[in-house]
Amino acid sequence: MSIPRVLNQKNRILLKELTKTDFKLRYQGSVLGYLWALLRPLLMFVVLYIVFGYFLRFNDGTPHFSLYLLTGIVLWSFFTECTGQGIQAMVMRGDLIRKISFPKWVVVVSSTGTALINLGINLIVVVVFALLNGIMPSWSWLLVPFSIVELYALALGISFLFGAINVKYRDISSIWDVLIQAMFYAVPIIYPISMVMGISESAAKVLLLNPIAQAIQDVRYNLITDQTVTTWGLVGEGIFVLKFIPISLVVVILIWGALYFRRKSKFFAEEV
Repeated sequence: MSIPRVLNQKNRILLKELTKTDFKLRYQGSVLGYLWALLRPLLMFVVLYIVFGYFLRFNDGTPHFSLYLLTGIVLWSFFTECTGQGIQAMVMRGDLIRKISFPKWVVVVSSTGTALINLGINLIVVVVFALLNGIMPSWSWLLVPFSIVELYALALGISFLFGAINVKYRDISSIWDVLIQAMFYAVPIIYPISMVMGISESAAKVLLLNPIAQAIQDVRYNLITDQTVTTWGLVGEGIFVLKFIPISLVVVILIWGALYFRRKSKFFAEEV
């Protein structure tokens, strides 16, 4: 299927309307409404900073550690929201799928669209805090969107793959919730990767082969401080080709997920 056909006007309009509906319904009935898009990661940041930054002293001298932590939390929240909503999308839109014939990928992409909107709002806050911390804009900021696209592509691939399986086997969403909790501690969000390097440099290299860790560290490097340890800097000291494992994994998961989703989508109306 060609890209122009996939992104024709009808699909674009449907995608836009479903995304707007999802965003409105997400905060409907809450007192603070859309403010939760901003407050949720900020409150999580405050708790984690007090526990890990103030009491446990996880800061290893990384410049602007509070902003370093906030950026990691914002990106992690984006990834978890994308995958959580994407995996559940087909089940949540079951009534619509049974009544109307349309490309099913629109449902998954629209559900992740809310996460993109929330990320945009949160990144504005991150940039404001960066300026208040004395971080001056630089050309490296222009590289940040590429890391976000990579992270989104990974989340979308996972959403397609597990979302298709979740239509028939509803345990998948619960299993993913457990996995995402475990992965939170396997990605250098609340701790700097230099802490792992102090114990085992090999372990640090393995952690940075994770596409999530690689993307988050790249954003921190380009947006906050060049003292951030990245996959390209640490893993590149070994076998050069290892640098490209995270991006290769993203491409494989996205293609695999999209193809599997397309093959199974013809049965969604019967199984959902």
